[in-house]
Formats: sequence, C-alpha cells, structure tokens
Amino acid sequence: MTNKISSSKLLPGLLALAAAVAAINTMAADAPASAASSSAKARPALTVSLVAPERGDWSQTLAANGSVAAWQEAQIGAELAGLRLAEVLVNVGDAVKRGQLLARLNSDTLNADLAQSRAALAEARAAASLATADADRARQLKDSGSGALSAQQHEQFQGAALSAQARVEAAQARVQADELRLAQTRIVAPDDGLISARTAALGAVAQPGQELFRLIRKGRLEWRAEVPAAELIRLQPGLTVQLQAPGGVITGKLRMLAPAVDPQTRMGIAYVDLPADKGLRAGSFARGEFQLGRSGALSLPTAAVQLRDGFAYVYRVGSDMKAQQTKVQLGRRNGERVEIAGGLLADAKVVASGVGFLSDGDLLKVVAAPAAAKR
Repeated sequence: MTNKISSSKLLPGLLALAAAVAAINTMAADAPASAASSSAKARPALTVSLVAPERGDWSQTLAANGSVAAWQEAQIGAELAGLRLAEVLVNVGDAVKRGQLLARLNSDTLNADLAQSRAALAEARAAASLATADADRARQLKDSGSGALSAQQHEQFQGAALSAQARVEAAQARVQADELRLAQTRIVAPDDGLISARTAALGAVAQPGQELFRLIRKGRLEWRAEVPAAELIRLQPGLTVQLQAPGGVITGKLRMLAPAVDPQTRMGIAYVDLPADKGLRAGSFARGEFQLGRSGALSLPTAAVQLRDGFAYVYRVGSDMKAQQTKVQLGRRNGERVEIAGGLLADAKVVASGVGFLSDGDLLKVVAAPAAAKR
C-alpha cells in the first residue's frame, strides 16, 4: 500500500521536470537567432561623402618604350692591305670634324713606289717629246714635196709619236694610283661626329674592310619607340615626344614611322629625333609619351575608384541609402584624378573615398564633404 502511494506521488513531479527541460532547450535554440537579428538591427550605417565627375580638357598621350640609338653610324676602316698602323690619334668619346686625321698607316713603301712612278713619267715625257719632234720634221718634209721620206716612213714617225704619248698617259695613271694609295694611308673622319668605338691598335697590320673606328654622325641620337601596330595610325611625323631621362624630361620630335611591323611581336618602330648634349647614351632604354593633342575628359578622384579582380568600380547611393556597386572603364590619369571612359553618367554622384571598405548593399549615411576636399 505504501509503495503504490509513493509512485503515484512521483509521477507528477517527473512530468513537471521534463516540461521544464524542454522549455529550457527551446529557449536555448531561439537565443542565437534572436542575437543575430539584434546584431543586424544594431549594425550602424557607414558615413560617406559624395563627389560628382568633373569635365576638363586633358592632354592626350600614347606611352611607349624603346631604346636610344645612333641616328647613323659610319664604320671607318683601312682600304689598303699589309700596312701597319703608325699612328692612332683619337679614342672613344672624342668629337671629330670632317676630314680630321684619325690614324695613319706606314707609308715608306708607298713613297718609294710613288717616286719610281714619277721617274717613269719623266722618262716617258722625254721620249714623247723626241718622238713628237721627229714626227713634226717628217710632216714638214712631206709637205715640202722633196720626196725625202716615203709615205710609210712618215706614218712610222707619226705612230711612234702617238705611242710615246700613250706611254706618258700610262705613266701619269700610275703616278695618280700611287698618289691615291699614299693618300689612303691617312684614315680620316668622313663626317663630323663622335667616336663611339675603336679597334685600331698601334702597330697592328690593317686589312681592307676591317673596322678601325665607328662614328656617330653629327653626334645625333634617336629614340626607337616600340608601338603596337593598332596605335601607329594615331602617330604622324612632327609630333612632340616627352622622354623620361636620368637628367629629367627631354623633348624630341617624331621623324618617321617604320613602313612594316614585326610579324612576331606586332610592334612597329617610331623614330624620334633627340636633341644633342642631353646626357643620353646610345643603347640605353627609355620611356616616353607621344603628345597627341588635347581632348575632353570626365574624371573622378582616384580615391573614389575601387580596383578589384582586374575591374574598376565606383559606389553610387541608391534611394534606399544603400551602396550600389557600379563597374566603370578607366582612361587617362592626371595626378590624383582618373578619367572615366565609360559606365557612369556625367551627373552621377558617387562615394568620394574609403571605397575599399564598402560592399554592394552596405547601408550608408551621407554627409557633406569637408571644405578642403571641395574643388
């Protein structure tokens, strides 16, 4: 009787305990959702200021890279074989004038040959003088009608005179050839310019066609810019070019465009004349910009543009005060501003700065821009 009463009393208590545990579990499950909801409601709006695109007149340029090279190079060598260099008078970096002596070959043998040729010429002239006098006397005898000379003898005297004169001309040619060879022992500058290379060594035996010096004609340099084939149509001879050099900006002028492009790289060469004495060196690399004129540009501060995954974005403010991510196309840059080439209307207003912290759909609070930021 006692056990039966105890069981009936415990049953209501157990039921009450189970109900309490179930209520506790339900409250625990609802707690995270309630916390998340409260957190979302409590998230503050981001304070931003707005800016509108500005329209201005910007310079239009085309950037390119290339190498500095000599406008024209002259290769200077010996024209005679087997003669030693007796003098070398210039070195790399020397400025020379047209006709200036650069080096001299040993000329002793050629001087002897020339003396011999001149002696042979004198001998030929003497023989020609005697032959001419004999021919004149024979002509006088023939004209006198005395019959002292036959026609055959007269012709022999005339032929001897002509042969003697031919020998004189041959001797003169030999003298001229020897004089020319002697002159070729003097290696001179073919033009004004700058010695850029020298292989001539004192005592070395020169060979025909062997380069002894290399000369940059007039000291002129040019910039050979590599330009994509599609951009060549934008360039015209006479355009101004700004080059970035170690000593500062150098201004050049486009002289000509190559008539063909490289089939491998699809790049064409633009030849730009450079001013002298600006510290540039042939063979050096340089960057530059072709000045194509001026044109209108719609621009924003660079702080208003977000670059992400290779694309550019700005953030407009919607009617619900939420950020609207908008993709735009960028163009030229000018200091702290960038051209908006597409994707945005001229009367649009976008977030001015801090766009790196924004995401599409963020709640925004718009405030007036600081006075220092206004243009």
